[in-house]
Amino acid sequence: MTVTKRRRAKADPVTAWHRRLKRYRPSLMADTLAALETMYGRPEWQRVYDPTSELILTILSANSADINAEKAFDALCRHWPGTAAGGSGYRSGWGGVGITESGADWAAVAGAPLDELIDVIRPGGLAPTKAPRIQAVLRKILDERGDFALEFLADMSPQEALAWLTAIPGIGRKTASVVLLFSFGMPLMPVDRHIERVSKRIGLLPPKATAEQAHDLLQAQLEPARVHEAHVNLITHGRQTCHALRPECLRCEIAPRCRYINPKAP
Repeated sequence: MTVTKRRRAKADPVTAWHRRLKRYRPSLMADTLAALETMYGRPEWQRVYDPTSELILTILSANSADINAEKAFDALCRHWPGTAAGGSGYRSGWGGVGITESGADWAAVAGAPLDELIDVIRPGGLAPTKAPRIQAVLRKILDERGDFALEFLADMSPQEALAWLTAIPGIGRKTASVVLLFSFGMPLMPVDRHIERVSKRIGLLPPKATAEQAHDLLQAQLEPARVHEAHVNLITHGRQTCHALRPECLRCEIAPRCRYINPKAP
């Protein structure tokens, strides 16, 4: 009689990593957030931009300095001014100085000659790539909804809203999470290059985790009420202390638990 061995089901990578941290590095996320709070305080969530403005601003900021994205957004709003306020100012976790305009006429932006839009947003960098992406996204929202407003997302669950946004070509997980976190306070963890670098150095993420995997791996370690705080303070830490080159480890409160400093840190 042949005995067939049952194959053990492969553990979900997110669950497996969460269990590993809990066993070998307990309270790592809690200690990281406490250290970051000591250094930068605890940021309070406050809506600054409406979701459509947040979306376009986030697209403009891709692979560009935030301050340049602001220049491009302001230029776009001045060139095609809107009638409804889109919000203006500065939000925590942002690397610029804040936008000064209050929203654009999105119908005019969506229907503008492509070359004209490229010229207007050129200060933000990568304009030939971002201009057609912005127009495609706006046109898809119009096709789906009949207008350019995204306020209806507030009535969805975070996962439903994330699925709706990422179904639009040109909107990835990070961009959608930024819009939903900052416009509606939904507990979705956007992961940018700063957060990815800092988290891998500390050991909150596996060294070979992809940017896409990082969203779920960090999300699983966070209570919903602390997602905004974690996102803002990890970015702030990456910008002000844990630089890509020459990180300032001597003044870092996370140092005792950081695997970048000590590969065997608890």
